[in-house]
Amino acid sequence: MKKITMLFLLGLALGSQALYAAEKGDATMSFWQKLRVKIESMTPQKKTSVTTASGGVRGAPAATEDIYWKNEATGQTIVSDELEAFKKAMELADSDDKAQARAAFSEFIRKYPESSLRKDADQALALLAKAGVPAK
Repeated sequence: MKKITMLFLLGLALGSQALYAAEKGDATMSFWQKLRVKIESMTPQKKTSVTTASGGVRGAPAATEDIYWKNEATGQTIVSDELEAFKKAMELADSDDKAQARAAFSEFIRKYPESSLRKDADQALALLAKAGVPAK
């Protein structure tokens, strides 16, 4: 009985270490890795000049929250030009030319100040500055 108990405890200890290592791996994911995952999940949205409208039937027995609105259930969308500019800055950050990456992130912020990626670009600039990359 003692052998079974010891084997059980040993298995539990080894299993918990593996679980801890897996959790720690997610927690230590770098800013750049998280940013790559984020931009890969974004859907580029092309500019359209078509106006769309939706209508309803007066007195229809449906609550507002029960109605499906287009693009509500999808992932985050972003204008394709904006996404391409951010991806270009990311590629420069991956390369050896960090000064150009810093300039590209600065240009992105100047060109798209209301972007959903603005905070990420600010953080990227801060990390590049912290690494001693000179501004162009």
